[in-house]
Amino acid sequence: MKKILHILLISCFSFTIISCAAINSTTIAIGAGAGYWYKDDIRAWYDDFSKEADETEKTNAKLEQTTNSTISEKLPSLNFLFVSVGGKGTILTSSNGTKWTKRTSGSKGKLRAVAYGNDTLVVVGFSGTILTSSDGAIWTKRKSGTKLHLGNVTYANDTFVAVGNGGSVITSSDGTTWTKRNSRTKTSLYGVAYGNNTFVVVGYKGTIITSSDGTTWTKRTSKTSVEFNEVIYADDTFFAFGFKGVILSSLNGQSWSKIKSGTRMGLLGASRGNSTFIAVGNAGNFITSSDGTMWTKRKSGTKKHLRGITYGNGKFVMVGNAGTILTSPDSTTWTKRESGTSQHLRRVFFKLME
Repeated sequence: MKKILHILLISCFSFTIISCAAINSTTIAIGAGAGYWYKDDIRAWYDDFSKEADETEKTNAKLEQTTNSTISEKLPSLNFLFVSVGGKGTILTSSNGTKWTKRTSGSKGKLRAVAYGNDTLVVVGFSGTILTSSDGAIWTKRKSGTKLHLGNVTYANDTFVAVGNGGSVITSSDGTTWTKRNSRTKTSLYGVAYGNNTFVVVGYKGTIITSSDGTTWTKRTSKTSVEFNEVIYADDTFFAFGFKGVILSSLNGQSWSKIKSGTRMGLLGASRGNSTFIAVGNAGNFITSSDGTMWTKRKSGTKKHLRGITYGNGKFVMVGNAGTILTSPDSTTWTKRESGTSQHLRRVFFKLME
């Protein structure tokens, strides 16, 4: 009897070892080479998806909305979106300003600016190019009604306003159908902004024009012949930036005053964020100000010409020649990012999209 019990105990013990080995073997089989999956490979798998940051962000937003629906009804899905445009139809998008994705624009021309309104992204460029998108990924060509180069675009007061060479001004309510407007000037226009119930457009030889509705325009006196490249509205004030370090300011877009920038550098782009104004220029140089009146020279760490800047999602993003993209949380420390392109990037835009 003891022998029988001994044999049974040995058999049970052996069966347990064999079963554990089988389980361990299965675990190893799930994680091994081709067709298998090691536990450590989970991180690599997520990294593969993170390369497509925008698609991952959209998926995460949908999942977050579904999860939160049990707590609060119909919470909106929020997407942070940076868009940069440049030469040869280049469009790049990013959800965080760090990882960028190339998009197919369907254009081979130079793209110059981006705006968002009425649930639509609008990109403008050379030869009257206009592209629209609802998500930044898929783009559609639109007829602008002009062959002149378009240099900038904004959205405000339920209206897109695009400006360009030869005094071109065209407007649209939806980004699809566009109407030519009489700007009362033949000089090229490069910057457009909206504030204080007024559109302000700046351009060649110190040109400034204003409008309350984007349709009827009035010439203003800038008292300079310097070419303006950009205009922004921040802190209840318009700021126009141009070559030779020229900066003008205005509360209403009509009367303008000169501000000392402390530089002779051409100022190509400007933005305000985190209580800081930044204007960018040649050879990686830029200037900063806390109030728009007292400016300090800065260096970004690159020698490439900087052309555009924006602020969003807690960081500044600069773009420039040869695919240059730099980011900073504080305007002091800058980090170079891989853009995936060697094309010159003209502007960068940020929008919190719902």
